[in-house]
Amino acid sequence: MLAGRMPEPAAPVPSPLASLTAGRQIARNVLVVLAVVGVLYLVWLLRTPLGWLVLATFLAVAMSGPVNLLSRFMKRGLAIATAYLGLMLVPVLLALIVIPPFVNQGTELVEDFPGYARDIEQFVSENETLQDLDDKYDVVAKLQEEAEKLPARVGDAATLLSDLGLGLVNSGFALFNILILSIFLVSSGPAWAARVVQMQPEHRRDRLDRTLRRMADAVGNYIGGALLQATVAAVLTYVVLRILGIPFAAPLAIIVGAFDLIPLIGATIGAVVVALVTLFIDFPTATIVWVIWSVIYQQLENNVIQPQIQKRAVDIHPFVVIMAVLCGSTLFGVLGALLAIPVAASMQIALLEYLQFRRESRLLAALAPLPLPEEPEAPQPPRGTLANA
Repeated sequence: MLAGRMPEPAAPVPSPLASLTAGRQIARNVLVVLAVVGVLYLVWLLRTPLGWLVLATFLAVAMSGPVNLLSRFMKRGLAIATAYLGLMLVPVLLALIVIPPFVNQGTELVEDFPGYARDIEQFVSENETLQDLDDKYDVVAKLQEEAEKLPARVGDAATLLSDLGLGLVNSGFALFNILILSIFLVSSGPAWAARVVQMQPEHRRDRLDRTLRRMADAVGNYIGGALLQATVAAVLTYVVLRILGIPFAAPLAIIVGAFDLIPLIGATIGAVVVALVTLFIDFPTATIVWVIWSVIYQQLENNVIQPQIQKRAVDIHPFVVIMAVLCGSTLFGVLGALLAIPVAASMQIALLEYLQFRRESRLLAALAPLPLPEEPEAPQPPRGTLANA
């Protein structure tokens, strides 16, 4: 039986060429992974200037509208200078409107705080329930003690404000670089975009140019819509505060308008700031009226004003808006929340244009004429047949 057993086939020996090909494939995959890791690490190291570049691009797109409008009446260089000079004057004017009244009122509040503490002490002494609580926990005495110390802490507040000012000065370097990058993008960006479009194949140029223009229009329209929404909030806030008799209504209205630029939570933050001010001016009447008004207006803004404005500005689904804002704010904070909607709109435009391009390409391929079958050649007579005939 052993003699008749068939020998087992030998295992195939891999050829040197197959081994070399497999080794090259493994090495290529390893190099690709290392390259991706290296690029991600480089992006992490350059996150600050790349963030400046993103902000500069966003600002350049936003400023392209005013620059193009001014370019109709003056040279483009002068139009750029005028538009950016006006942009830089806006925060200066807002600071001149907002800061002095709050500094004066803050100083008066600190000086009058001991009087507020005495009023609270008198109110507690006239209420039996509060008097019992004060006897147990000595709240009024502690409040009076802290109130007497408060005027002496104005110097500490001044030190804190000076440190804050120093931080703002340090941030000015970043703002200066963002403005310079934005100016370069506004002046040279259209030429660069046209050059990129010309580098594409002829059948893609029109679509790429249309996509870039639609993305720029979406960003500009979003900014215009957000500014219009913030202006409406500021004007209505000013009217309500004037009716309630709240002092420095204009600075508070500007603060509400500035916070209203932040999606989802900005209006609430602005309303809370105003409510805290009304606590020291006319509590509880003004506070209650303001809280009721702010709740009603936020519902009106979220369901009527904002949808109507953004529907005409950026054609994007509300679900995408909410998710974009949540993701942007989680990743990059307030700045991410501000940029989330225009970035989502640009991505949506790019995706829709790509899908339409794919559909048109498939349709053209389906409608392309099929090649005609070649006609068979007629049989040739044998050589010499005609001659023999």
